[in-house]
Amino acid sequence: MVRSGFAMMLSVEDDLEVVGEASHGAEAVVRARETLPDVVLMDVQMPVLDGIEATRRLVAEGLGRVVILTTFDRDDYLFDALEAGASGFLLKNAEPEQLVDAVRVVGSGSGILAPEVTRRVIERMTAERPSRRAAPAGLERLTEREREVLVLVGRGLSNAEIAARLVLGEATVKTHVSSCLAKLHLRDRVQAVVLAHETGLLTGTEG
Repeated sequence: MVRSGFAMMLSVEDDLEVVGEASHGAEAVVRARETLPDVVLMDVQMPVLDGIEATRRLVAEGLGRVVILTTFDRDDYLFDALEAGASGFLLKNAEPEQLVDAVRVVGSGSGILAPEVTRRVIERMTAERPSRRAAPAGLERLTEREREVLVLVGRGLSNAEIAARLVLGEATVKTHVSSCLAKLHLRDRVQAVVLAHETGLLTGTEG
């Protein structure tokens, strides 16, 4: 029922087409190979093959960018899904326009994070998981301002919120974010969140 509801929401949009549905992760991988979708909406908890492993396989094969849909309170594996290459995540109770916007944003090559979820993910993972990754080679090439922006991205702030916090124009923040991604060889701001957490940037203990 939930899957059908999502498909209905998306199919009424003139610029979107639902090319397939799957009842579990293994089927999702097969369908993606057949249809080559631009975006895959992925649950986390599924039979046969869970959403994390399915995401890892889809990303490894270049079979579409993945948006994780979750109830969050029941799913403890979101960070693993992001590490597997997901381009963002939303709550299953997101408004229809949020879901449609997420598909468009991710389909255009960007990442998307539901702010109300991002902050909770960061808080949980910071408390439960130690920093594991050494600072990447490009980190020292960031300017002081870019580093500030990266930390705020890591904390789940949107460009508008970062602009307000740092008293900058939103376009300027967007430029700084793009520069951070380029210097650190990151695909999108979702990967920036993962890196900021794992390198200790959020606690000032980067290695």
